[in-house]
Amino acid sequence: MKSVHDYYGELVFTKKVMEQHLSKSIYKKLVATIDNLEPLDQSIASEVAHAMKEWALENGATHFTHWFQPQRGGTAQKHDSFIDYGDGGEIIERFSASQLVQSEPDASSFPSGGIRSTFEARGYTAWDPTSPVFLIEAGKTKTLVVPSVFLSWTGEVLDLKTPLLRSLTILNEKVINLQKLLGNKNAKRTKVFAGIEQEYFLLSKDLVAARPDITVTGRTLFGNKPAKGQQMEDHYFGHIKENILEFMEDVDHELYRKGIPVKTRHNEVAPNQFELAPLYQEANLAIDNNLQTMEILRKVADKHNMVVVLHEKPFAGVNGSGKHFNWSIGDNTGANYFEPSKSPIKNISFLLAVSAVLFGVKKFGGILRASVADAGNDHRLGANEAPPAIMSVYLGEYINDLLNSIEKASVINEKEVNEITLGVQNLPKISKDYSDRNRTSPVAFTGNKFEFRAMGSSANPSEVGTALNFIVAYGFDEIYKRIKAKKDDADVKKKALEVVKEIISETKDIRFEKNGYSEEWHKEAANRGLPNARNTPEALKLFLNKDVIKAFSDFNILNERELEAKIEIKLERYIKTKEIEYKYAVKVVDSLILPAVLKQINVLAKTSKNLSKLNIKSEVFTKDIEALVKLYEDIRKYCFELDEFISAKHGNLSTTSDKFASEGVEILANLRSKVDAAEDVVSDEFWPMASYQKLLNAF
Repeated sequence: MKSVHDYYGELVFTKKVMEQHLSKSIYKKLVATIDNLEPLDQSIASEVAHAMKEWALENGATHFTHWFQPQRGGTAQKHDSFIDYGDGGEIIERFSASQLVQSEPDASSFPSGGIRSTFEARGYTAWDPTSPVFLIEAGKTKTLVVPSVFLSWTGEVLDLKTPLLRSLTILNEKVINLQKLLGNKNAKRTKVFAGIEQEYFLLSKDLVAARPDITVTGRTLFGNKPAKGQQMEDHYFGHIKENILEFMEDVDHELYRKGIPVKTRHNEVAPNQFELAPLYQEANLAIDNNLQTMEILRKVADKHNMVVVLHEKPFAGVNGSGKHFNWSIGDNTGANYFEPSKSPIKNISFLLAVSAVLFGVKKFGGILRASVADAGNDHRLGANEAPPAIMSVYLGEYINDLLNSIEKASVINEKEVNEITLGVQNLPKISKDYSDRNRTSPVAFTGNKFEFRAMGSSANPSEVGTALNFIVAYGFDEIYKRIKAKKDDADVKKKALEVVKEIISETKDIRFEKNGYSEEWHKEAANRGLPNARNTPEALKLFLNKDVIKAFSDFNILNERELEAKIEIKLERYIKTKEIEYKYAVKVVDSLILPAVLKQINVLAKTSKNLSKLNIKSEVFTKDIEALVKLYEDIRKYCFELDEFISAKHGNLSTTSDKFASEGVEILANLRSKVDAAEDVVSDEFWPMASYQKLLNAF
């Protein structure tokens, strides 16, 4: 049996492979672009493209594709074969520099938020050399995949990766500026690291076939809570059943072949719910790998006669699924700016980095909320399984006490801070977590990183990565400006500590160490003036705040037109998602649920008639029939009401999204309550859909 290192990364054009296929000078230039973010030397593109093609052909590839992240969600690709005409008209295999660097998929059907009209179809994908090319397989077919960005003919953003790369660039600029001001000459490049945990449900393919709502919408639109759900908590970290373990082994094998360093696998809280987690990587690569991971989960599940469900809340009353985005900042020297040392004055970068996070969340916490806003996540946030929609920061008792002590200090200098440090015990080099975890906090300090817990399981992590990079870059920039603005002759580190003290005081209202699920926190957060967008339309509009638009534009992440287009696309997607749910709910009720209830009424009516012939009367029996008839009428009434709601004209995009998030959600909830009540009293013989009990206990 092969060990992991025998096949790890075999489908990736790794540095080792590059070195084998490229000349030393070309290899050195390409690695400089990958590792140091140096501009790509266009003169090397031809040889690099040839090397990629030769490697791909050696591994059986016949096609290549630029792989990008359109704003509709997921990923996109258009395959082209390597074949071309040679000089003599014969067929040859070719992959040119221009084909590597740039491609032109038809952009007309991708959402653009008005940036492009349907008749303006031209859009370009451009190679992102910081993320390695790899191979994908479908049966005997292999395709060379080139990670790319996607831009319109006019150069405007049409994807989610371009803003991410821009946010990494601006964060690098702001961090290095501050390090230079502090006298750190060794820090040349910021490195942002991410570890993205992925939760998912596994269901029986055969049972899902009996749940058309899952097939169409990704979640159950109807369904009663099972008698045995997650209340026993016996699934969490429990024994992994053999067929599930076989699935996980196959997933790990495919991930390792792609060079994706998956580390952990386990049972999650809900029945049939699981989680995997990778080792940390640089953020851009970690995000690309998570997108591949979701595709691999689906592909492998299908081979095992299973279905992977990545919807944030596939079952009502059962925990939903999310991603935990673990995030840290370091530099080329190996430093991690969120790693406290024994003496903070000697590691001022730690205090400044924490302050940058606090200031960023204080100023733009709404953007973090908006970055995880979609129809699926609306069901999950704040539901005692995910953080609330209020963005707060949890630091833990140790760091919280340190910041409180710095804030109270009358004089801020090296001596004073050293005394403060001793007062709360010297901060240890982190070898283990020194404070408890707060799973109710959306932004939690967890030792030497921050964990953002509000992202949904189906989300593209580029959105969260962009938001985190942006708000913290803004925090670093503010710190830099404040230090520069201090006119006294004090040491720059003393000035920096003074700024830290200011920010600690200014950001106290976004620090919260208690239970984020509690109603008391919602009241307290309102008193503190913290935004609490309870649904997607509310959250997305926070992007259109004047300060947000200006900062995004000033930092060259998205200009005003691009940002407005982004929100338009996301609102349209929200409306379409809810419209599909509402329409399909009506179809399921009309074609499946009401006929089932009628069958039950008919059986009861026949039984009642037969009993009457025997002169047997039962008031209870009669009441059961009357109750079922009333239930039928209520279901029909709410179904008609939902159908009317779908057909009505609700106004512009903003108004429509608001109504879909309020009136539409309420009508469907009313309809669901009646359908779920019917499931309790209609015979299993007649009920047309697999129950929660069957779905969640199939394995």
